[in-house]
Amino acid sequence: MRKTTTTPRARRLAAATVALGSFLVLAVPAGTAGAAPADPVKTVFFGDSYTANFGIAPVNNQDNERGWCFQATQNYPAVATGNLADKGIKLDVQSDVSCGGARVEHFWKEQELPFGAGTVPAQQDALKEDTQLAVGSLGGNTLGFTSILKQCSAKLRGDEGTLLPGYPVDPDKPAGECREFFESEDGKAWLDYQLQRVEGDLEEMLLRASYRAPDAERVLVGYPRLVPQDTTKCLTAAPGQTELPFADIPQDALPVLDQIQKRLDDVMKKAAADDGADYVDLYDHTGNNTACDGANRGIGGLLENSKLELLGQPIPWYAHPNEKGRDLQAQHVATKIEQILNR
Repeated sequence: MRKTTTTPRARRLAAATVALGSFLVLAVPAGTAGAAPADPVKTVFFGDSYTANFGIAPVNNQDNERGWCFQATQNYPAVATGNLADKGIKLDVQSDVSCGGARVEHFWKEQELPFGAGTVPAQQDALKEDTQLAVGSLGGNTLGFTSILKQCSAKLRGDEGTLLPGYPVDPDKPAGECREFFESEDGKAWLDYQLQRVEGDLEEMLLRASYRAPDAERVLVGYPRLVPQDTTKCLTAAPGQTELPFADIPQDALPVLDQIQKRLDDVMKKAAADDGADYVDLYDHTGNNTACDGANRGIGGLLENSKLELLGQPIPWYAHPNEKGRDLQAQHVATKIEQILNR
């Protein structure tokens, strides 16, 4: 799909011309940035539940349908913005449209909210011609990571009507055999197809972002590591918890989950590099803060109660970053933004 003989910027402009019509006039890209600007940097944050930081309370927009995005008031975009302000780097946040459940296609399509709560517009609508920075995470829901989790967990399969969307990849295969399934022909073929879909959709997303905001630096943020290298750590509940970090997912399946996540992050990293965007590699920097790292965990366990409640009942983390994980996301995102603005 790519022409490797052209530069990433040239590919973006050429593809945008073909997709949107040669009659459109494309803006000339800005030159290389110098020192970090004194004026606030016009910024848009986009993404899914890992950008919205599902599970952390309170949430924004509780008086309208966007409350169903479960976007934490202090999500990593807000914390990173504060961290940068402490260093004298000001972001003018034009919008944060991150929303739980968003797939990559929701960058250019409206997203249906759970329980028939309505829809939210395509995330690209937040980008303006004067946007200077676009930052966020998308890809996990397009891959179908919740379906992968449900393939491996009988407890999650029986958790019908919850906020964890999706169905098992193959409900006829027992959850206890998920390692064999994903290492078999059918499971491997499904994964390969899903990852190709993620890559193609990310390419389109980055092209659209470049067209909507021609002078914006685009930053794709990877996902923090969920499963540690030493999976025996996952056989012990975190302090104060009764459920194991990955509930009833078999230990022999945990390395498979880790490999799947690594493949997803690698696809995201490659898509960013191929299109000249920046990438924040969280997987390689959170190996000591997985869901199985006890008091140091940056990921809430699958069935560990988060800080959110629905109708008076606590909602599980479903393997999303807790406050420690959120702060790690914010730290690495702020560092990347500072590097971009100073190069």
